[in-house]
Amino acid sequence: MIVAGEASGDLHGAALCAALRALAPDTRVFGMGGERMRAAGAELLADVSRRAIVGGTEVVSSVPGFYRVYRRLRSVLERDPPSVLVLVDFPEFNLRLARAARRAGVPVVYFIPPQIWAWRAGRIRTIRCLVSLVLVVFPFERALYADAGVPVELVGHPVVDAVASAPSRAAARRALGLDDRGLVIGLLPGSRHGEAVQMIPLMAAAAERLLARWPDARFVLAQAPTLDDEVVRHAVAAVPAIRVARDAAHAVMRAADLVLVASGTATLETALLGTPMIVCYRVSRLSELMARLLVRVPWINLVNLALGHAAVPELRLRHELTVERLADEARRLLESTAARDAQRAAFTELGEQLGAPGVGMRAARLILGGGLRPPSSSEGASTAPSETSPRTDCGGKAAARTSSSLMWRL
Repeated sequence: MIVAGEASGDLHGAALCAALRALAPDTRVFGMGGERMRAAGAELLADVSRRAIVGGTEVVSSVPGFYRVYRRLRSVLERDPPSVLVLVDFPEFNLRLARAARRAGVPVVYFIPPQIWAWRAGRIRTIRCLVSLVLVVFPFERALYADAGVPVELVGHPVVDAVASAPSRAAARRALGLDDRGLVIGLLPGSRHGEAVQMIPLMAAAAERLLARWPDARFVLAQAPTLDDEVVRHAVAAVPAIRVARDAAHAVMRAADLVLVASGTATLETALLGTPMIVCYRVSRLSELMARLLVRVPWINLVNLALGHAAVPELRLRHELTVERLADEARRLLESTAARDAQRAAFTELGEQLGAPGVGMRAARLILGGGLRPPSSSEGASTAPSETSPRTDCGGKAAARTSSSLMWRL
């Protein structure tokens, strides 16, 4: 069973699903995800294409729907347990489901685990109690989990695989109907509905201001497949210069000279494709207050966090993310070759950190390798699944589930 809760998780879950089926064609893969996981061969018990949210207080309105999905998946774990439960990001939901898996005696693998290094570090105790193996994506995460007694392997970041098939700049511009020499600015408002309806008007208004300085500029908005067509059309209607490209994010990133991008996995993809960017993030006032109290890192975008310095500008507080500030930052970058080159140099460094292609296949081999057991008081810290090293007692015991063949049900 694979469980992913938003567009980026669906993308990474699909790559993992494809790798599992390539290595073990008779494997049954089912769970929660979106259209990409379905296309990769997963049987979806719950389609979350339009459920994804961002922020702390924004989650409240989605609780009933996600709770119904949780009960459905919990019931499957209890009635017809899979060989292993693979969780992809989405920690608030997935850690709860991990508890149900442990009670059912199902080993849990966490692919792209919670960012404990950014906030709520105490979750690592929960992970130690519930998760059999963590597959981390950043090199610095490995030591954090190993030191806490959590079995861990570094597989690299799946965005490396995701961007491997991205078109060249020339091919991307041809596909989008853009002149090869004109100025192109990409708009990536995110894949979550609540996030996008806030970001698109801001980005559109900033685009209108930039047109006053560069009247021949072309703007392309990358519409995620999770976003409603009518919502997007209505949001950009006031700025005819904005063209909408559905499900073409990598082409937009590659074709653009500059990207205005909502914080998330898209920032890493944009960086790996070598396009300068400005990162935007907006949540409710209450969510922002909560973040100020709880978040322990100086940035929210993954590029800066992975590099450990401010390689790209980010506008994340409500008084920072204004139309005027966004347009001013864009003008600064467009008028400074040195600033754009500095970002590209940082992106090269980032690419060296994120590992080589083949992330999905490495993760799949670890999942299918056997020997996974639910955590118990007799298991403990290692960098791979182990039956002998001590682990802090988490209360209760779960029976191990093993399989001697690759005919697994995930």
